[in-house]
Amino acid sequence: MSSVAVLTQETFNAHRSGLLPEQGGAAVAGPSAGEDEEALPTYKEAFPPLPEKASQPEGTQETSSAWASKIRPLKSSIITQVFHVPLEERKYKDINQFGEGDQAKVCVDIMHKTGAHLELSLAKDQGLSIMVSGKLDAVMKARKEIVSRLQTQASASVGIPKEHHRFVIGKNGEKLQELELKTATKIQIPRPDDPSNQIKISGTKEGLEKAKHEILLISAEQDKRAVERVNIEKVYHPFITGAYNKLVGEMMQETGARINVPPQSVNKTEIVITGEKEQVALAVTKIKKVYEDKITLEGPTKDVQMAQGQIEAMVTDLVSRMDYAEISVDPKFHRHLIGKGGVNINRIKEVHKVTVRIPPDNEKSNLIRIEGDPQGVQEAKKELLELASRMENERTKDLIIEQRFHRAIIGQKGEKIKEVRDKFPEVIINFPDPAQKSDIVQLRGPRTEVEKCSKFMNKIVAEMVENSYSVSVPIFKQFHRNIIGKGGSNIKKIREETNTKIDLPAENSNSEMIVITGKKANCEAARTRILAIQKDLANISEVDVSIPSKLHNSLIGSKGRLVRSIMEECGGVHIHFPTEGSGIDKVTIRGPAEEVAKAKQQLLALAEEKQTKSHTVELHAKPEYHKFLIGKGGGNIRKVRDSTGARIIFPTPEDKDQELITVVGTEEAVRDAQKELEELIKSLDNVVEDTMNVDPKHHRYFVARRGQVLRDLADEYGGVMVSFPRTASQSDKVTLKGAKECVEAAKKRMQEIVEDLDAQVTMECVIPQKFHRSIMGPKGSRIQQITRDHNVQIKFPEREDPQAAPPAEAPVQENGEAEGEVKEPVDPNAPKKCDVIIISGRKERCEAAIEALKALVPVTIEVEVPFELHRYIIGQKGSGIRKMMEDFEVNIQVPAPEQQSDKIAITGLASLLDRAKEGLLERVKELQAEQEDRALRSFKLTITVDPKYHPKIIGRKGAIITTIRTEHDVNIQFPEKNDENQDQITITGYEHKAIAARDAIQAIVDELEEMISEDITLDSRVHARIIGARGKGIRKIMEEFKVDLRFPQSGAADPNLVTVTGRPELVDEAIDHLLNLEEEYMADVVENEAKMAYMRPSGSSAAAADEQRGPSKGFVVREAPWATANEKAPDMSSSEDFPSFGAPVATKASPWGPKRF
Repeated sequence: MSSVAVLTQETFNAHRSGLLPEQGGAAVAGPSAGEDEEALPTYKEAFPPLPEKASQPEGTQETSSAWASKIRPLKSSIITQVFHVPLEERKYKDINQFGEGDQAKVCVDIMHKTGAHLELSLAKDQGLSIMVSGKLDAVMKARKEIVSRLQTQASASVGIPKEHHRFVIGKNGEKLQELELKTATKIQIPRPDDPSNQIKISGTKEGLEKAKHEILLISAEQDKRAVERVNIEKVYHPFITGAYNKLVGEMMQETGARINVPPQSVNKTEIVITGEKEQVALAVTKIKKVYEDKITLEGPTKDVQMAQGQIEAMVTDLVSRMDYAEISVDPKFHRHLIGKGGVNINRIKEVHKVTVRIPPDNEKSNLIRIEGDPQGVQEAKKELLELASRMENERTKDLIIEQRFHRAIIGQKGEKIKEVRDKFPEVIINFPDPAQKSDIVQLRGPRTEVEKCSKFMNKIVAEMVENSYSVSVPIFKQFHRNIIGKGGSNIKKIREETNTKIDLPAENSNSEMIVITGKKANCEAARTRILAIQKDLANISEVDVSIPSKLHNSLIGSKGRLVRSIMEECGGVHIHFPTEGSGIDKVTIRGPAEEVAKAKQQLLALAEEKQTKSHTVELHAKPEYHKFLIGKGGGNIRKVRDSTGARIIFPTPEDKDQELITVVGTEEAVRDAQKELEELIKSLDNVVEDTMNVDPKHHRYFVARRGQVLRDLADEYGGVMVSFPRTASQSDKVTLKGAKECVEAAKKRMQEIVEDLDAQVTMECVIPQKFHRSIMGPKGSRIQQITRDHNVQIKFPEREDPQAAPPAEAPVQENGEAEGEVKEPVDPNAPKKCDVIIISGRKERCEAAIEALKALVPVTIEVEVPFELHRYIIGQKGSGIRKMMEDFEVNIQVPAPEQQSDKIAITGLASLLDRAKEGLLERVKELQAEQEDRALRSFKLTITVDPKYHPKIIGRKGAIITTIRTEHDVNIQFPEKNDENQDQITITGYEHKAIAARDAIQAIVDELEEMISEDITLDSRVHARIIGARGKGIRKIMEEFKVDLRFPQSGAADPNLVTVTGRPELVDEAIDHLLNLEEEYMADVVENEAKMAYMRPSGSSAAAADEQRGPSKGFVVREAPWATANEKAPDMSSSEDFPSFGAPVATKASPWGPKRF
């Protein structure tokens, strides 16, 4: 027993300073230890407790006798409880009907139902006080009824783990019913198949709080409990249970957990342990220890000894041949070590001939055990640790990249993303499925590689964002082909030189917009160039017209119909209105000069009409009449507009109402135009039938290609129907049905077609079959152009199969007789059928088409190019020659290297060959100039410089040498560590530049050789202050005085020695400055040391006092509470046991419980 406490004033100083030496000696020489202990005061004497209850009179205590403990007080079975319902929670708030009405009926009903007695009273705050009397069960039921029927209900929900719900319900729902009765609430627990963990409670506010509290208590209690299932082979179960279940019983007593081992008759390997978490964990450890490490033998002594000997021999043999190792790996990596379908772990087992035990997930263990041949165990251990280390270093990172960039990053057939993956082979890059519309791209791999890949991909995305600027340029449709150029030469050149993407609308599209995408500056440059091409091709002008902004919407019209009609009528000019709401009056018109002037006039006239008085009328006509009403080139509608002054707007293909025709203008002009149009429409509705004679041989032309010619006639002439007689009838009578004017116009047009057909001839053009494909052009574009330009039909022959066998010779006929018809001999000079192209049309047109076809026949010329330049012309992977072929629209053939020929063949159209030849020769000149330049740049010279000056020439982070390289455009190479000539610096570049760089290096060397080094003594205590934070101070001195300072390293022979290097005059200045700094800083150092010496107590006096006082026993008491707790007594010198006021202390366990200060 030992205890220390300081309490009384008279002994306080003695205890604090320790017992005096003579007192200590008296204590030793005094009575025995037993007598000393009896003389000590008890804890209760030294610290008397406060009275727990008020003191009772003596007589009272005497009356309490054995009767009091034996006789139990009688309790009444009738209890009374008072419930209070606040005003705001009352269902029936009508004070006038208190004691009657619905409220009274409810109370009577509750009394009948429960058998309890209810008394209601109204409190001052208008709350309802209900006194319920009766048996406990009846009172609780009545309380529940009162709460549900007389009090307004609130609801709340509480979330606890799904597995705890069954404990809230209890056996047969008893716990739930008890909770509902106790808290007067209704509790709804979700069904087992419902994934929700929310329990809904309804009732009064007070009841809700109570119910929530009770439910959370149940959940908290279950949180403390645990269930563990351990799979152990059935053969080991008897060793765990022991004889007559003795071992398992002992384990349950020791751990406090319940262990359920399945009986031998049940074929189960699972042992279930339940109880508190700590108890369960301890039980699991004990069970595993039994079956893993310990073998218990029971039986007759001799048999046991024999079995033991055999087992020990087996163990010794196994230990000599086998080895094991245990490694610690985080459980989250176990499944990766196992691999998909166990592929990784099975491979390790097979290769190293070992067994590997990876603990199952429910064990939550990080120990992996490897057993087998010693060498195999070590190799398997090494491989598993490498795998684990790689996975620990693995990181997953999500990049947010807009989905619109994903395809561009992946590239065509994944080419671009393959480059990224090749650059970062250890990183796995996963793009989301396009259907998900997700922006998250996932990177997974080693941490450093993932970070590098992330930066690289962010850089790609940043470039894409910068390059995704888009601008639309309106270009007249007729000029699109000129902007594209022959074979796309113009557009390719603009794309390459401005580094932009240029998209043109499809040929069958009505759009005139060319979309340019790329960097903003590049897009603007491409736009300027495209507009310049248009301006050069046509007399394009741009005019600004001032029209009040309030009229803009009315001039544009519904869905832009009005302004579109002006643009179409004026040759497709572009009219640009400012953004709505901007308040700008300027309207821009751009297009051919004549059309712009016309559009300006119409726009101003229309604006004037709108300002004065504008009138609109709508007419309806069948869509098939519209083309006829407009007329060829807009002739018909122009007549109406010129005669009346009104504007007539026809619907566009996008408009819903295709029959609607809008007339805009003054009231009088609109009325006149309406009248004329209605007459025209009426005449079109007047259907007539007429006939004409067409030679049957021409009928096929009209009905061919599914009647395309007839469809064109119907579209152009108001839907006129043309009927041809049946083929077998051989009749030449053709019937036309439709509006009178349309029929007449269609009839006239058909007669023109017949005349053309009568004058039609068929001519042959012989061109070798090998050129047919190039004549046709891509997708037959060239041949279609010739067909359109010359209004002819061109038919190419079927291709001859080069692998087909030649026709067998006819057998020789004897006596000049032949069976059947005698064939004429074939002319050897006659052209092959596969070379003959047939052209049909008017004679003069056919001849012009033949000339155009022959002009498309490719021609081959040879150009002389030095053999050594061929590989440069071809370029990397053929890129150079491919670019030339695309630019000049020719085929260039370079001879094979083994031929050593200087001839390069160019094949293409005659008109393109000269340009291609010039381009090739120009490229040859460039390559020759590059060769000469390469020879000049390869001039090399060497300068000898002492290696000690090399760092000075290189400079901080290579700044000086980089400046010399950049300024003189040379390459400067310093010697490697292993080079023999460590003083040789090599300079490569143009001769004059290499010499200039050498002179610059020599100038630095000369300046360095002029420098001197001086050593000075600076007190080491001021070094840190001179150097400054992160070397800031020393850098400032070095820059200011243009010197180099070297301070001694830790452990140097002379820690005060500092070296100053530089020009003599600068060194002296720097030394003076350093000595001044030393003097200034030393004053502070000396002053600080003096202060510290003054504050530090004298070591000798303190030690002497301690020796004089000797050890202190403190104040000792008997029967202290901590004596029974087997704890150490409080220490007077400890700040934890006796803290100073306001000083923070760590909490310490105490017999009196936690400290409260």
